Amino acid sequence: MSSIDTRSAFFPRSRDVKSEPATGGGKVDGVSRNTAERTTELTAKTSADAKVNIPDGVKDFSKIKKAAMGAPEPDNSEKIARLKAQIAAGTYEVDYDALADKILTSEF
Repeated sequence: MSSIDTRSAFFPRSRDVKSEPATGGGKVDGVSRNTAERTTELTAKTSADAKVNIPDGVKDFSKIKKAAMGAPEPDNSEKIARLKAQIAAGTYEVDYDALADKILTSEF
């Protein structure tokens, strides 16, 4: 493996971190930089604007979702066994009105 770095710089005008020390203010490659005081001032002014308020409805929804996701899966094995027995015996009857209502509510 060669020790020569043949990769091009990603930012061609950026400073070389190994050879150039960071400067506090002044110009780097002809571009003005903020001084430490100006950086502190900008941070103080923007920190008040950087706050996010989450509405109570969203917080409540998040709590409900966590509770629902943490709830155990319903056990329908008894119902399934009962329906299988009715179908096998030929005694299962379809409630056509309820089926039609379910189809209509899922379509509209």
